Amino acid sequence: MSTTAQNLPEGRYPTSRGIAPSRILAVVLGLMVVALGVGVAYLGYTKFTTPDVDGTLVSFDIVGPDRVDVRLNVTRDDPSEPAVCIVRSRSRDGSETGRREVVIPASDNGTEDVRSFIVTSADPGLADLYGCSLNVPAHLMSR
Repeated sequence: MSTTAQNLPEGRYPTSRGIAPSRILAVVLGLMVVALGVGVAYLGYTKFTTPDVDGTLVSFDIVGPDRVDVRLNVTRDDPSEPAVCIVRSRSRDGSETGRREVVIPASDNGTEDVRSFIVTSADPGLADLYGCSLNVPAHLMSR
């Protein structure tokens, strides 16, 4: 039995193959998968980490057919920064009937007890806190 490698004429075929294109493609695809994983991890970190400001709707009181009083508890990591919370009123069928942006000015306290109201366009059924942020729009800061 003879092997094929022994029967090949010398000098006609290279002895080393070098880097195959499929190996380069595998390395490039591997690097792309790692980069994609790092990107997804970064987006998940920025989206799901604890926020710098957190609000809780403590209570609401339906005062009349066009008004709801709300009470919020707002906690900030840095109380020297102003914050804004959006509260809304919804009717019994779930549709939004009113919305208000409530500014929480800078203070010395990390947790603030805030009271406000929402003017509604229809009979309110409940009030809820939509969310809070440290990015206060300029039109609210000029008040």
